[in-house]
Amino acid sequence: MKAAILQPGRDKAGQFLEVKEVVRPQVREGYVLLRILACGVCRTDLHIAEGELPPLKTDLIPGHQIVGEVVEGATVDVPLGTRVGVCWLAGTDGACWFCRHNFENLCDNPVFTGYTVDGGYAEYVLVRTDFTIPLLADQEASVVAPLLCAGIIGYRSLRVAGVEPGESVGLFGFGSSASLAIKVLQSWKCDVYVVTRGESHRKTAETMGATWVGNEDDKPSVKLDRAITFAPSGKVVVSALSSLRKGGVVAINAIHLDEMPSFNYDSLLWGERQIRSVANVTRQDAREFLEIAHRLVIRPRTSVFSLEDANRALLAVKQETENGSAVIVP
Repeated sequence: MKAAILQPGRDKAGQFLEVKEVVRPQVREGYVLLRILACGVCRTDLHIAEGELPPLKTDLIPGHQIVGEVVEGATVDVPLGTRVGVCWLAGTDGACWFCRHNFENLCDNPVFTGYTVDGGYAEYVLVRTDFTIPLLADQEASVVAPLLCAGIIGYRSLRVAGVEPGESVGLFGFGSSASLAIKVLQSWKCDVYVVTRGESHRKTAETMGATWVGNEDDKPSVKLDRAITFAPSGKVVVSALSSLRKGGVVAINAIHLDEMPSFNYDSLLWGERQIRSVANVTRQDAREFLEIAHRLVIRPRTSVFSLEDANRALLAVKQETENGSAVIVP
């Protein structure tokens, strides 16, 4: 099969990946082989490519927002030809305290798609059968793919922040994940305040009906009940914290964060304000969000790239040059 392989050294010119022929995975018990129909490109892929997340596998095939069709290893529950989704969490041990207490996203021995095992920048991928997410047969693959990480992690962030219907919610950063979360918030009758540095992202937020939109140096016009940060910046977390009412919550939607600057406890954190991190997602998160996305007819803006253009897709995410989610279609 053809696949995009992460290169040692991670070329600073943006040539992170080499597209070449590799051996197609062999099916084994408990796994299915998928023919990949589409794979979303995530900022986490960029963190891996640039070495901000430590390398855990050689000759890695990145990508963890996969829509695929079962071509081998079918079971009664996942028959041949079934269209399924694959997310960041590729497997858990099922035995640790966290798995036994319904926190599989915090498993002590997790496996991650496109990080500890090969992912979706390829023509085929081998995945654990019990970690596939059923999809409707008529859902367009390139549209569903960004929902499988950006959408699901955005939804979990709203839950971690404790958002209630009708509240004032701040979204700090307005990339793929935030642009999907706003749809859910609007269905919950929330007022949405967007703070983001990119002019195109501000225009998108305005077009999508945000209550208020400002740049990175602006502060929302009201005290927020909740805030979610989407930029991998500690400075943004402090900015979000400064916008909260007493008792409010900031949820950090980032797998990697640069240094958190110091801040004044009395004026920013005191008053039972909270900072919470968002760590991975669960299969239940995926099922819940995909049902909501189907009901609300959430269709993210997408920019489609060929597998040969995988490096260009990663650079588009890095430089924020695409108005929507980058998706690789082999």
